[in-house]
Order: sequence, then structure tokens, then C-alpha cells
Amino acid sequence: MSDRPAAPDRPRHPAAPDRPRRLARLVPQRVRGSVGLQRAMLLTGAGLTALLLLAALLAPWLAPWGHAQLQDGGALFGSRQPPGPGHPLGTTAGGYDVLARTLWGTRTAVAVIGLSLLLSVLPGTLLGLFSGYLGGWADRLLVGVADALYSFPSLLLAIVMSVVISGGRSSLVGGLTAAACSIALVFVPQYFRAVRAEVLRVKAEPFVEAARVIGTGHLRIMFRHVLRNSVRSLPLLLTLNAAESVLTLAGLGFLGFGIEPNSAAEWGYDLNRSVSDVTSGVWWTALAPGTATVLTVLGVTLLGESLNDLADPRLRRRRAPAASTSPTAAKEPTRA
Repeated sequence: MSDRPAAPDRPRHPAAPDRPRRLARLVPQRVRGSVGLQRAMLLTGAGLTALLLLAALLAPWLAPWGHAQLQDGGALFGSRQPPGPGHPLGTTAGGYDVLARTLWGTRTAVAVIGLSLLLSVLPGTLLGLFSGYLGGWADRLLVGVADALYSFPSLLLAIVMSVVISGGRSSLVGGLTAAACSIALVFVPQYFRAVRAEVLRVKAEPFVEAARVIGTGHLRIMFRHVLRNSVRSLPLLLTLNAAESVLTLAGLGFLGFGIEPNSAAEWGYDLNRSVSDVTSGVWWTALAPGTATVLTVLGVTLLGESLNDLADPRLRRRRAPAASTSPTAAKEPTRA
């Protein structure tokens, strides 16, 4: 044996924090478990959705003009002006600034998305909860009404409800409320059917039967035990319906049943007015609102689809064996 003393261990730097590990704790485990194309979809969808929310929040400071502004200092902007220093994306056929209309349109889209989802998820969840738990003739009646509404084309139903609710009003509140309510009516049957199916499964679980045996009231069982275990799929449905609400809003505006241009900026209306411009070679009036609509729908859809994949336990089982076979584990030395 050699008499050479063993080399001392190198001291680690005491002030070096483990930043990657701390940041990893802030990210949910399912998100950190995403790999490859799934992670790319998740990051792309989250980035585009965050960009939409940021543009809607900062629209008053980012937009060079108002959404209904036609002049500056007494001088009109002009109709179909090409992109230039004063108007980076040009002007529309009505003389509005394209960039301003696009940025202000993000606020309209976010407001209609939030209001329509709020007006649809609350009644749909409550109706699905009571229908699935109580059953009987009320359950059969609600299922029949939901199936009847679900059988109508969503855009046609939204058009009818928009005409009925608006009643010829062109104000901002009336236009937003009519658009949101017409879109919400399309989504209520979806939440009703999703929650009802989960309630039918959960109410047969042993813990619900145990709560009934010890004398717990029906309202407490429904809201404390059944409801909290029946809404796990709603966040995924919310993201997918958010993308559908953007398309429905754009369809209403394109067909002339949306919000008036003087009340708020709306991408569907701008696309309707730019159809004749495209055939005349004026491409800039349709490029910005069309791109904004596509990116918004793409971002929300990718976010919803990636979250749906992460919530699927079958995909997590497929990744588990691959993650366990690491190079260090394969080269583990055997003891003599």
C-alpha cells in the first residue's frame, strides 16, 4: 500500500444556489414531464396566449390611434392608405388605422371569451350537477333540451340568439353582452353533458355512499364530495371553448351580426370589409386581423390540446419506462 495521504475533497462553493432546482419546483410536475413535440406545443400555445393577454392589457399604450379614430389634427387618415410612417399597417376602406383596430380587437376578443365562458360554465356545471345527482324526470327533460340545443349548428344558433338579445342596440355593452350570451348558449350543453357524466360516475363511489350512511345532507354531498370530483376536465374544455368562441365571434362579425365598428374593434367585421380590397390588390387591410385571429385560435388550441395530453395517464405510462432507462442505470457496476 502507498503511504500517500488521500486527497481532500474539494469544498463546494457555499454561495452557489441551486437555481434550476428552485425554478423547477415552481412548474407543475405534469408540465415538467412533457417532452418533445408535446412540450413544443405547450410552450407555443402558452406563448401565443400570453401574447394575446399582454396585447389586450397594453392596447391603450401600444395602439397609435383609437379604434374609431378617422383623423388627426383635422386631417383625415384617408381610405386604403398603404403602410407607411404614420400608419405602419396602412388604413382600411373606412379610413381606420389597421394596427389600431387590430390591437383594440384583442380587448374585444378577451372580453367576449371571458364573459362567454363565465356565462356558460356556471349554469352548465350547476345543471349537470343537479341533473346527474337527482335524476328522475328533471334529468330526462334537461338531457332532451341539451341534446336539442346541441343538434343545432353552433354559428346558426349564435346568430339567432345575437339577433334576439341585441334587439337593434349598437352600444358597446349591448354588443358585447349579446355576442357573449349568444356564444355562451352554444357552450352550456357541452358543460352540462361533461359534468353530468362525471356526476353519474362519482355518485356511485363508496365515499358518497358512506356520506349518505352517516346522515350527510344532499346539498353537502353534492357540493363538497361530488362537485369537487366532477370538474377535473373543465379546465381542458375551457381552453378548447375559448378558441371556438374566437371563431364564433369572428363569424358573427363577418356576417354582420357582431359588434358595430364605432362601439369596439372586432376582427370579423374588419375581415368582412376587406374582402373587396383583396380582390383589388389591397392586401394590408385583411392581413393583420386575419393573422391575429389565426394566432389567437392556434395558441389557445395548442394550449388546450397539450394540457389534455398531459392529463392523460396513458401518455405518462408510456414515458415512464423510457425515463427510467438512463445511461447511468445501464452502466451500474456489479458487486463482486
